[in-house]
Amino acid sequence: MKKTISTDKAPGAIGPYSQAVVAGGFIYVSGQLPLDPATGAFAGDDISSQTRQSLSNVKAILEEAGYAMDDVVKATIYLDSIDDFAAMNEVYGSFFNAPFPARAAFAVETLPKNALVEIEVVAHK
Repeated sequence: MKKTISTDKAPGAIGPYSQAVVAGGFIYVSGQLPLDPATGAFAGDDISSQTRQSLSNVKAILEEAGYAMDDVVKATIYLDSIDDFAAMNEVYGSFFNAPFPARAAFAVETLPKNALVEIEVVAHK
């Protein structure tokens, strides 16, 4: 059995997908762009502000479902440029505590809306 999660504290889905789905004690959070849910605009034009907003969106979705950042077991980070890795990593580290989740981070050709970053996670209780 699966349950979809939706909150207005994160940007709404811009296509045929859910913000998140809970199944079997896991929550799968769709890739979060750095959009401010109040304005629909990017939170800033640099990788640090965009990473912070993407992770804030992830956190809001997790909390809506009764999960926390400490429940994240895997994160996948898509970057517009691998040159942004160090700055992204610094902000990313401020959202998690040890033991840290498993993670993959890589550059892609283009992200939706020409974002600098998109972050998806899987969490478990």
